[in-house]
Amino acid sequence: MTRPGPNPLSDLLDSLDVTHNRDQLLEILESVARLASSGADRLDLKITNAALKEMAEAFALFAPYRHIRKITMFGSARTLPSDPLYEQARALTHVLAEHGWSTVTGAGPGIMAAGLEGAGPDRAFGINIRLPFEQDANQFIKDNPKLVSMKYFFTRKLLLIKESFAYAVLPGGFGTLDEAFELLTLLQTGKAEPAPVVLLEAPGYDYWKAWERFVVDEVESRGLISPGDTALYRIADTVEDAAAEVLGFYRNYHSLRWVGDTLVLRLEARPTGGEVKALSEEFADAMAGPIRLLDGPLPAERRSDDFPELPRIALRFDRLSYARLRQLIDALNTLPSAPPATEVTAS
Repeated sequence: MTRPGPNPLSDLLDSLDVTHNRDQLLEILESVARLASSGADRLDLKITNAALKEMAEAFALFAPYRHIRKITMFGSARTLPSDPLYEQARALTHVLAEHGWSTVTGAGPGIMAAGLEGAGPDRAFGINIRLPFEQDANQFIKDNPKLVSMKYFFTRKLLLIKESFAYAVLPGGFGTLDEAFELLTLLQTGKAEPAPVVLLEAPGYDYWKAWERFVVDEVESRGLISPGDTALYRIADTVEDAAAEVLGFYRNYHSLRWVGDTLVLRLEARPTGGEVKALSEEFADAMAGPIRLLDGPLPAERRSDDFPELPRIALRFDRLSYARLRQLIDALNTLPSAPPATEVTAS
């Protein structure tokens, strides 16, 4: 039997005294080695280098705050402080900050500035994009250590979506619409965990309502999305309704985890056997078999200490009907056994 020879990449990790997540770090180094031996041109290497450095910096920034719930806010950089939309954005992040939430957004003007102003410096995160225009960080984040700057939109978008538990999208141009559609695509396909998406506009505006008419009349009607996919977002024109949508999503639902083919949903309150049976019947189209009420965490959850104190249910979800999964979460949040709804008042 031939023994494998020494692995210089593994030796490198040894020299750095790396013991945690060695498998992933070794694969990253192996990818770098393949780039070195594949004849990748300089532009390919510069893109890889910049993207990796940006992600490493941003991951380090967010790491101490992963336990804090955050909302990402998208919207136009051209919205003026005199526009009612600016006040809507500022007021929403202010209300959520009073409930312990932080805000993640771009670092530019307009809706981004409004969101960071409302959040306040202690609860503000800015992810800037370097552009020939609209590139300077606004006054509410410029001197804040929780600011990073990105060269590429794809790395910026990754961080804007990856780190948050909810999303608010206000009217904007091509960039905002791109962010909104990508976010909904990630939720529709299960590439992002279920989360509330609020499409917020001021009273009297018709931006999102007109957008929804297009989605329903031109996209859904042609079978290009499923009829239930509109459950992935909510349109609101008051700060109270927007905040209630965000906070209400976590009224009873806490988080999820896949354990093999089983999807575990962790909850704040234990449902009754009758409630679980009724949910199994209502959502049978998205599951293989009934929902199970668990007495405790599964072994894999217990080994990683994944919220062992929380009640949980388990289901064999079909991994296709993510709008139905969102509707199941909504149903769990409104069960008689669920905690009372959070009262929201916008000052």
